[in-house]
Amino acid sequence: MHPALLPKFMQRGLDSQTKKQLEEEEKKIISEEHWYLDLPDLKEKESFIIEERSFMLCEDLLYGRMSFKGFNPEIEKLMVQMNSKSKKEEIEVDDKMEADVSDEEMARRYETLVGTIGKKFLKKKRPACSS
Repeated sequence: MHPALLPKFMQRGLDSQTKKQLEEEEKKIISEEHWYLDLPDLKEKESFIIEERSFMLCEDLLYGRMSFKGFNPEIEKLMVQMNSKSKKEEIEVDDKMEADVSDEEMARRYETLVGTIGKKFLKKKRPACSS
């Protein structure tokens, strides 16, 4: 009888060389039984997720400890420092925004507006009554 067909408890008495052969045969069987998918490597998609450590930036919150009218000057200094960071970012965004109307165009419009309003008031002047 072939040693591979023997139950495990009967294989204990076999010598080391036959044990090695049995182990190699089992490994071959196992490796042939295992399957795998031959797929091309998947490329990582570009992530559009931005991670923030704090939700304060998302919610546009202000610094939590507050003091007003000199009640607690140290806290007021902290408030100014912490809230100014977000204000600086807002100012930078405002600076980047371009005006819809140029300065010259605004001056021309103002000049015509002043002229039309002036004409309106000239028409409303009533002649002095001669009573």
